[in-house]
Amino acid sequence: MNTDTFFSAGLYISLAVFGVGLLYKVFTWFRNDVAGTSQTTGQRVGAFIKGFFATIFSPRIGGLLKSFILDGLLQLRVLRDSPTRWVMHMCIYAGFMLLLLMHAMDSIITSKIFSDYASTLNPFMFLRNLFGALVIIGVIIALVRRSKMKVLRRISVGMDRYAIIILAVIMLSGVGLEAVKILSESRFNYMVENYAALDDEEVLPLKAYWAKEFDVVFSEPVPVDDEMMVEQGKGEHDISCAYCHSKPTSAFMSYAVAQAIKPAAPGISSQSVERGLWYLHILACFLGLAYLPFSKFIHIFTGPLSLMANEVMDPKTSDPANWATKQALELDACMHCGTCSSRCSVGISFEDIPNMAIYPSEKLALLRKFTKGKDLSPSELSLLREGNSICTRCMRCTDVCPVGINLQDLWLKLKEKLDRKGYPEAFSFARNAVEAEQRAKPAEEEIRFVPGGDGFEKNFNLSTQAHTFSQCFTCQTCTNVCPVVASYENPQEELGLLPHQIMHSLRFGLREKTASCGMTWQCVTCYMCQEHCPQGVKVTDILYELRNMGYSHVTKNGTGAQASV
Repeated sequence: MNTDTFFSAGLYISLAVFGVGLLYKVFTWFRNDVAGTSQTTGQRVGAFIKGFFATIFSPRIGGLLKSFILDGLLQLRVLRDSPTRWVMHMCIYAGFMLLLLMHAMDSIITSKIFSDYASTLNPFMFLRNLFGALVIIGVIIALVRRSKMKVLRRISVGMDRYAIIILAVIMLSGVGLEAVKILSESRFNYMVENYAALDDEEVLPLKAYWAKEFDVVFSEPVPVDDEMMVEQGKGEHDISCAYCHSKPTSAFMSYAVAQAIKPAAPGISSQSVERGLWYLHILACFLGLAYLPFSKFIHIFTGPLSLMANEVMDPKTSDPANWATKQALELDACMHCGTCSSRCSVGISFEDIPNMAIYPSEKLALLRKFTKGKDLSPSELSLLREGNSICTRCMRCTDVCPVGINLQDLWLKLKEKLDRKGYPEAFSFARNAVEAEQRAKPAEEEIRFVPGGDGFEKNFNLSTQAHTFSQCFTCQTCTNVCPVVASYENPQEELGLLPHQIMHSLRFGLREKTASCGMTWQCVTCYMCQEHCPQGVKVTDILYELRNMGYSHVTKNGTGAQASV
């Protein structure tokens, strides 16, 4: 099979896989249902068509375009949250798309725009290397971020690694291929035979010139030190080659690699090596194209769609069928960037409860599998239920999501779905067990928490943010604004300890007492207490951490079987 046939066959096959994969993804958005509503696929398609045209022919089209340009293309949401991550995203996205349009599709786009286009001319050589360098810089930033941030190291998944590997192979094989071509004698001979009408006496001066100025390595010595010969070669070059060849120094990445491997050029600049690199580069490109609908890079399409849907839809006024479709789309819009997990208010719970589903990004992966009808193992269901129970509904994950996924709504729908399937909140048994354990202890045996002692202190330590209880001066502001306290006529009797009393008890080391009181377990995580605290005590976070510690304590002491599905 010649290279043209291989290229055409590979391109059509990869395009077919890409097209089928993309169509399947779109179909799942109209079939899958996070909330478990009763609409059929046909009803949801009809509702989408109706809503689409109603939006297109309304003033909302302006907001749609604004969201697509500012948040979808320019990614201003990412920029506001993290300039470093914005640089990473734009380097990879812009660099790769420009390479695709200018280089991979040069016969369709670049050559039509520039009549004198040739891949070996400037500025095209320089631009190709510049765009490639942008992608490589973006990948390096991504790898550094994942190595430096603890949360990102934890949530790296196979999909992310495959995408980075494919991207790296595409870029490195492309740079390596161009470097070998710079040094290649066979490439020089092919050019002379097919594009230059020269006899043997004229070829030698051209070789001398190309060896000196273009760094081609020839198997036989050429007179590069003969100035007259080189000057004659320059004349031949100007006549036969200059219209489609610029000096390779402008291809700064490939030229640097060429200089590095120049000592080994006689062994690596053969046609077989060059062809091997070409096949590797093309295969990696085709594999990347075919894999795109099934990889994290699908967010190139789904991210802007999610942002635009959020711009024009409202849960109170939108058709429930369209809302269900939007939620299914959001499951595929996740960028796997880890922003939600790094900002999760209960992420610290992972230290005591090593469940990856505590992190929003990992919980979303299990929810995606659960929603698509794939069977979850009993352990996966238990992890999903536990992770969703630990969530405080604080909205941080939703607020920081760069593609606008309403994660808070997804967690609520997940809770409803788990309840319907007979998997209620995981904390209900833990609360009863902790309270029973505390009641069983005589008052005189109440354990204070000292390093190395019994009780929770032996296995658990409050996080740095939870230790802010030491700043409390019992002003009772937290208790006064608490809606749970306000809902009881006699809150002290019903809740055991009030929020300010819990903070005060922690200062005396009475952690078991605080973990077993009703207030800890009935907290609705509205964050009113934390927002109003004049001392900056993380009241809500402390209550939830105590709850998680109580849950973990119970599971580690033999009653954890009750938490399994």
